[in-house]
Amino acid sequence: MINKNLANLTLVVFICFFFVSSRIGLAMLGNETIPVNVGVVLDDLHSMEGKAWLSCIKMALSDFYASHSHYKTRLVLNVRDSNQNVVGAAAAALDLIKNAEVQAILGPVTSMQANFVINLGDQAHVPIISFSATSPSLTSLRSSYFFRFTQNDSSQVNTISAIVKGFGWRQVVLVYIDNDFGEGVMSHITDALQEVDAFVPYRSAISPSATDNQILEELYKLMTMQTRVFIVHMTSDLSSRLFAKAKELGMMSEGYAWLTTNEIPNSLKSMKSSVIHSMRGLLGVQTYVPITSELDEFNKRWKQQFQKENPAIIDADYEVFGLWAYDATVALAMAVEDVGITNSGFKNSNASFNSTDLDTLKVSQYGPKLAQALSSTRFNGLAGDVSLIDGQLQSSTFTIVNINGDVARGVGFWTLQSGIKKTLGQSSANCSTLNCNLGPIIWPGDSFSVPKGWEIPTNGKKLRIGVPMKDGFTEFVKVTKDPSTNRTDITGFSIDVFKAAVELLPYALPYELIPFAKPDGTSAGTYNDLVYQVFLETFDAVVGDTTIRANRSLYVDFSMPYTESGIVMVVPIVDTRSKNAWAFLKPLTWDLWLTISCFLVFIGFVVWVLEHRINDDFRGPPLHQVGTSIWFSFSTMVFAQREKVVSNLARFVMIIWVFVMLILTQSYTASLASLLTVQQLHPIVTDIKDLLRNGDTVGYAENTYVYNVLREVGFDDSKLKEFKSTEDLDALLSKGSANGGIAAAIDETPNMKVFLGKYCSKYTMIGPIFKTDGFAFVFPKRSPLVPDISHAVLSVTEGEKILDFENKWFKKDSNCEDLSAPKVSSYSLGLESFWGLFLVAGVASIIALVIFFASFTYRHRHILVHPDSRASTWGRIRVMFKIFNEKDLDCHTFKSSPPHDSVKASPNNFPESPLSYTTNQTDRNVVFFGEQQTPSTSQASPEVNFEELSFAFPEA
Repeated sequence: MINKNLANLTLVVFICFFFVSSRIGLAMLGNETIPVNVGVVLDDLHSMEGKAWLSCIKMALSDFYASHSHYKTRLVLNVRDSNQNVVGAAAAALDLIKNAEVQAILGPVTSMQANFVINLGDQAHVPIISFSATSPSLTSLRSSYFFRFTQNDSSQVNTISAIVKGFGWRQVVLVYIDNDFGEGVMSHITDALQEVDAFVPYRSAISPSATDNQILEELYKLMTMQTRVFIVHMTSDLSSRLFAKAKELGMMSEGYAWLTTNEIPNSLKSMKSSVIHSMRGLLGVQTYVPITSELDEFNKRWKQQFQKENPAIIDADYEVFGLWAYDATVALAMAVEDVGITNSGFKNSNASFNSTDLDTLKVSQYGPKLAQALSSTRFNGLAGDVSLIDGQLQSSTFTIVNINGDVARGVGFWTLQSGIKKTLGQSSANCSTLNCNLGPIIWPGDSFSVPKGWEIPTNGKKLRIGVPMKDGFTEFVKVTKDPSTNRTDITGFSIDVFKAAVELLPYALPYELIPFAKPDGTSAGTYNDLVYQVFLETFDAVVGDTTIRANRSLYVDFSMPYTESGIVMVVPIVDTRSKNAWAFLKPLTWDLWLTISCFLVFIGFVVWVLEHRINDDFRGPPLHQVGTSIWFSFSTMVFAQREKVVSNLARFVMIIWVFVMLILTQSYTASLASLLTVQQLHPIVTDIKDLLRNGDTVGYAENTYVYNVLREVGFDDSKLKEFKSTEDLDALLSKGSANGGIAAAIDETPNMKVFLGKYCSKYTMIGPIFKTDGFAFVFPKRSPLVPDISHAVLSVTEGEKILDFENKWFKKDSNCEDLSAPKVSSYSLGLESFWGLFLVAGVASIIALVIFFASFTYRHRHILVHPDSRASTWGRIRVMFKIFNEKDLDCHTFKSSPPHDSVKASPNNFPESPLSYTTNQTDRNVVFFGEQQTPSTSQASPEVNFEELSFAFPEA
């Protein structure tokens, strides 16, 4: 009996083994499919979301295998419920891996659940495929078995920062859920905002289990802040409660701006209409899903299928996560087929005897190949292109939506390549704001005006504005206290400018001015101390004559300056009018005097050369000719020359020279008159280096940074004196450095202009000697008030109000001239002002001489080129000089009247040949400067014996 049962049992085992073997064999031959177990971990399978996602996964398998019926593998879903907690998700994943031996797991839903399940997948070599876990913190796990078929939350932070930058918001508050999902993206958002110069003054973390009262308490805290721009990143259920309470408190009204990450816009389909209505005016980022015919067809089929499976649920819909679940399932089915899984492929791990369940997990043999296949998956899915890089779905486009009523209306797009655009493919537009790159936006409170991003807190707190307490230069800030009423009155130029700027703001700005003073009414510190109080939050701003400095800008922000910039030097002036006997020489410099003298001699010489042969006025004894030439030239200075010029070349030269002398004499007259009659006020020193070199004492204003500047330049403490008021400064400058006073005062331009307005007749301003940026108002770092106040300050300084304020506070002595006008001062005229005139006169004279000598040489060329070799070169030149010294009797000046000297001229002034002089003319040497000799009758002879003339023209 036992043997018979054993035989039967053996037969059964053999049949089963044969059946299984034949089934696998047939499948391998293409006649049957191979089932592959995969896990699905979802939250609350009885909820609408859970049912919708599971329906999308099932439809993905149905559609995929319907179009790929020839595939050998078939995914078999093993669905588990995580019960909406991390432990449940971990238990479900452990059960799927250990008991169901799944090759991959779709899910879990949340990032916190995925964080632990990913570690299980790493240990068992089972790919974890998430379609809804979006936290960037999961990327840091660097798991080779984690694949995210959804957008990483960090991919949208550039879209948010672009919106903030486009609307010009300088401060934003982050409101997020206090868990891994919320914390994971906060650092990314903060970094992106910093890149666009937006500051995050506060982060509001709200617990997932927060009560309504706790939410209200946090919202009340936000209401007390100036910032009115909030970026919300939290789950849909918590955000629904948040916006409902915000609406109750009036925080969804005009002036507020609410931005959300894609978590909320992507989940609108699952929210109630009343919840969506509380979000009216919200601006959010939504995942971009291209509209295709395949998507439209899937929507219709999914609704029909879901309605069939869940008849009790009416008007069901899915979120974008459902599309990602669909695409993830298709990708897994493709990867399993590529790997060619034929069995479960799990083997036991090396575990000790006392190992826990986690240590005894089996390891999938197909895990590495399946992970590689998933990494290389590329196809066009329902949600767009499916492409994984390092296990992450790549996204480059987002839709910007504005929630109005019960729907989210698209107002623009953001792409990685083009930034924000109204439509995809739109060319770049020249826009300073987002108005032309986005569609019309309805903001909270049904407002079409872009919120400015901040408001004065609703608790009515006024801005505490500090003002400097000072004794001198009270024209800028003057603090007076009425003893009877104990009331403090603060006035001044800086105060008026600030008040005028506040009046131009498009909103009310309540403030109070508080003197920076001790209880006894004296100043509480320097200007640096006052500015630092803004950093310490003792004051909300500082208004006064505060200079923009680099070291101060490290911890505060400044508005645009409202005064001139620069550090100047004020020094006494002296009248330098010349009162000596040689004052008449000072109008011209020595080089100009020398040039005029040289040109007078030169012009006299030129005129003598041009007139000597044809003008009796320039003939006679040598000394007479020299005196005449010099007299003629110098007399042109006063246009008193009596000699006439008859040569056209000489007249040409004289026309230009007379014009030159006219300009010179007129300039000399004007300069001399100025030197003798106008006050010549000059500073006693013009360079700060001279003060250092001479060891002079200089002054600086009380409690200012100028002291540090002077110390850096090199002044010793013993050479520095502090002044408190304009009167104090006048007294110090009047004494002088040698008598216990100062040689110069160094301070900023506005202060020194106030001082010179009272004492302009005694002092003058030099510089700027150092560069500064002027007076401005001080605000905390990244204060939203800075751009508005700066724009208002520019409007004030560009208008007439600033002139009214200056006339009101900077009263000038009636005898003082405008400090901005150039001062009248006379200086000696130099050659640099007239060298062009001398150049023209010199060139004209040289041209006249060249023309004269060229004409003269050409006329008597036969003397130089005569072929007779007995005449030396020097002899020929002497003959030319002799001819030049003779009168040109052919000139019309000698033809019109008989000769009035003893020379008997031949019919021609010169013989045809210069060598025709007879040998008996041995006493006729070359004559210069009009030496007179009577030519003999033999002069007319055409030839001369050179041997007989050798004594007269010796060879050189």
